Amino acid sequence: MDRAREGLQKIVVDAIRRAPAAEAPILGWPLACGATVAARTRALSYADGVLNVEVPDALWRTELVSLVPKYLATLNQFAKVKRIEFVTVKECAKAMNNLSGSRRSQSA
Repeated sequence: MDRAREGLQKIVVDAIRRAPAAEAPILGWPLACGATVAARTRALSYADGVLNVEVPDALWRTELVSLVPKYLATLNQFAKVKRIEFVTVKECAKAMNNLSGSRRSQSA
């Protein structure tokens, strides 16, 4: 079973390596963090070596920060990720509201 898992992981890593550079870290996030964490988080964006990941709350952010070196080691197999920034769902919602508010005022 381990050989099958390793073979499948190699196929996935090869596929991610072939993806556009800006998409590889986003596609690779579930591989780096594992299924349990991937189910509760979401890679939002990647630019200038920084991967932004949405997390449920501040407690999750605190827990995941300690795992960043492990995540970076995996992600850097197929992308150049220097840093991972964790943003809570609440922070994302606030940013989206601010963005849509500024768009409304520009079109008025």
